Amino acid sequence: MRRLILCADDFAQSPGISRGILALIDAGRLSATSVFAPSPCWPEFATELATRPVDAGLHVNLTEALGMPTRGLGYWLLASQLRLLSRARLRDCILNQIDAFTEQLGRLPDYLDGHQHVHALPVVRQALTDAIARRWPESHRPYVRRPDRLASLGDSGFKGKVLRTCVAGFSAHLRRQHLDGPDWFAGLYSLTPGADFAALMRHWLDMAPDGALIMCHPGLADPLPDPIAVTRPLEYAYLMSERFAADRAACDVRLARYRD
Repeated sequence: MRRLILCADDFAQSPGISRGILALIDAGRLSATSVFAPSPCWPEFATELATRPVDAGLHVNLTEALGMPTRGLGYWLLASQLRLLSRARLRDCILNQIDAFTEQLGRLPDYLDGHQHVHALPVVRQALTDAIARRWPESHRPYVRRPDRLASLGDSGFKGKVLRTCVAGFSAHLRRQHLDGPDWFAGLYSLTPGADFAALMRHWLDMAPDGALIMCHPGLADPLPDPIAVTRPLEYAYLMSERFAADRAACDVRLARYRD
């Protein structure tokens, strides 16, 4: 069977999102989750996540206002391409998030990725690998999500092309730093109620090679502000369903952690 890392992003963004992800982990429907470590919700849910057999990673955040100053994605896209960012300041920001993760979970993250893929932008990527070098021994480095390995544009061709352009060269940068990560990535789509998430997931499962990574954004209903609040329960319902189990079986895919 082909092994697949199915990763739920945005753990600790809110109680509803976190509880939904934990329920999916307990049902064997996820093998990784990415954590918003600066979030006020993180201390509450870290203990519960620590007991679950999944990869727990840091969701590097520069754009979501969760207990830290942020700027919109447009700023980071433009400033990174123009090389107007401070590498040292970004490194310290990422170090603070690594430390917030470790303080609550009692260990370093298994991997790193970024909210809206900011970790792979120019200058930010150099700050990311600087931070990794400061916190991990060379013999036990984390793996890193590689959005430049995006294999499917889902229903969002323009968004996918912009992402590929903005993160070009990220894998080559990781190789120079002796870092690795899954070589195939999917899960990008419009995140709108009209999108057929189940059909997209079946397509990705059918395409995915052994060791692939697919991101998702499930969660339970929650009163806190969330731009994709409508789609999270839809993803949750499909991932918890027998249809998802049948789709995995039909595609001969099993969920696995990266080091499995």
